[in-house]
Amino acid sequence: MADMSLLTTFAPEVYAQRLKRAQEITKAAGIDAVVVATGEDFFYLVGSTLSSHERLTALIIPAEGTPQLFAPGTDILDLNLSPVPQLDVQVHGWNDGDDIYGQVADVIGRNAGKVAATAALTADHLFQLQGLISAEWVLANTALAELFSSKDPAEIDELRKAAQAIDLVHAQVPELLQPGRTEREVADDLEALILKEHVSVDFVIVGSMENGANPHHSFSDRVINAGDPVVVDIGGTLASGYHSDCTRTYVAGGDITKAPEDFLAAYKVLQDAQMASLQFAKPGRTAEEIDASSRTPISQAGYGEYFTHRLGHGIGLSGHEEPFIIAGNDLVIQESMAFSIEPGIYMPGKWGMRIEDIVTTTKDGIESLNQGPRELR
Repeated sequence: MADMSLLTTFAPEVYAQRLKRAQEITKAAGIDAVVVATGEDFFYLVGSTLSSHERLTALIIPAEGTPQLFAPGTDILDLNLSPVPQLDVQVHGWNDGDDIYGQVADVIGRNAGKVAATAALTADHLFQLQGLISAEWVLANTALAELFSSKDPAEIDELRKAAQAIDLVHAQVPELLQPGRTEREVADDLEALILKEHVSVDFVIVGSMENGANPHHSFSDRVINAGDPVVVDIGGTLASGYHSDCTRTYVAGGDITKAPEDFLAAYKVLQDAQMASLQFAKPGRTAEEIDASSRTPISQAGYGEYFTHRLGHGIGLSGHEEPFIIAGNDLVIQESMAFSIEPGIYMPGKWGMRIEDIVTTTKDGIESLNQGPRELR
């Protein structure tokens, strides 16, 4: 999660529109109220970076009526640093010793039909509210997936900026992958480059040869040799809180002919599979259908057991969020969703490879926000 204190906000009308949409989706889903804990979802809806610890801070969005925001007196003045004072939100301050859970329960209704809570609501607060509110409790991030996974124009603009920022970093990777350097040395350089384009570094993966066969390898002191396949997966956070995430696979030293022959054959399969998904993905497809569009050709080529993870994940204020592009997920993809398409092939003890682009769905297809070359370099 990004350092919330670093984040900047949009104009108040952006949050006003998000709150309106949240209520519309809540009502349509048959949910009486949503309890939004602090974190990415809270920031998304009201632009506040307020955090909640043992003292409850929460935004209550009813299906109808004015949203209510509860915050402890120790922190409530920080709301003045956000768009909240300019929004149609009723703010309630509370002090130690007050029955805050009772106050929230009275606003929601102690005999509500269905209440949704965001994933960030911690168990200590959730159990207290469940003890007072007799209702069916559901996870907001699933029940209201449309709210959190469909992006508004301001979000897509930020994701496009994030993709352009990480593309600039990837453009400099080939010159970093010189034989004789270690993965750690390359990773140090990448962190510095990411910080030139972002406010923080989310992660750096530099996996050469057998290390590339571990999808979540970070980096090590392994010395990179000429012709080594190297998986480079990097991401950072913009000042707006939106994330970049892009993977490319390289050949150290840049001479493709020095790479292992079996690696080169597999990479052609991977590249074709990723392109098949980029052409197949569009609104109306299910998440599992998009996953299969890469998984099927990889399996048909004999590498199915070596593609060991889902095809993609949503991205926004969280690095990983709905929609998850995975077998078994029958979620229908809608216009303006943003997610990764990142097939991989991982041969244990030998090498690995992955190609990842962040895409957003348009009316008729997708736009790939990452524009860097996918060919081996």
